[in-house]
Amino acid sequence: MKEWLLRMTAFVLLVSGSLLFADGCWIKAKAVLAQHLLHRAWEHTLQRGEPTKAWPWADTWPMARLRVERLGVDLIVLEGESGEVLAFGPGHIPRSSEPSADGHCVLAGHRDTSFRFLQELQVDDSISLQSRDGEWYSYSVRATAIGEADRLYLEESDLPCLTLLTCYPFAALDSRTNLRYLVFADRIPG
Repeated sequence: MKEWLLRMTAFVLLVSGSLLFADGCWIKAKAVLAQHLLHRAWEHTLQRGEPTKAWPWADTWPMARLRVERLGVDLIVLEGESGEVLAFGPGHIPRSSEPSADGHCVLAGHRDTSFRFLQELQVDDSISLQSRDGEWYSYSVRATAIGEADRLYLEESDLPCLTLLTCYPFAALDSRTNLRYLVFADRIPG
C-alpha cells in the first residue's frame, strides 16, 4: 500500500510538473509568435500607409516603432493603453500626439516586460521613433521622475516631446502600485 501511494504521488507530481512546464513553453512561444506577427504587420503598415492588424481579431494595430540602440531595444508600439494592448508591447496613449506630429506623445508599457529597459535609460540617451509614414524621429532623454498615478496628467505642448511611463518600482512582487516611473525626452531637430 505504501509503495503504491509513493508511485501514485510521483506520477501526479511528474504529470503536474510536465503540464506547468508545457504551459510556460506555450506562453513563451505565443510571445515570440506575437512579436513576429507585429513586426510583419508593421512592415505592411509602412508599405500600404494604413494601419494593419497583426491578426484578424486584434483590437489594436502597430502605430510606431521604438528603438534605443544603446540598450538593444526594438519594439513595435501598438495603438491604445488597455491591458490587452500592453500584454503585447508598449501602447500609445490615444489622447496624446502621434510621433510624427508636434506635441506631446505618450507611450506606456509594463515594467516587467516591454518597458523594463526604462530603468537603464540615462539623461542624454537617444530614443528613436518611426512613424507610419516611415520617417524616423530622434529624441534625447531630458529627465526621469517618479510620480503618483492619480496625480499625473497629460500636459499639452506645442513642441514635439515624448514621455514613456510604466509602473514603479521595477522589482516589485506586488502588481498593485500607485507609483509611475516616467522618462521625459525632447525631439532633436533635424
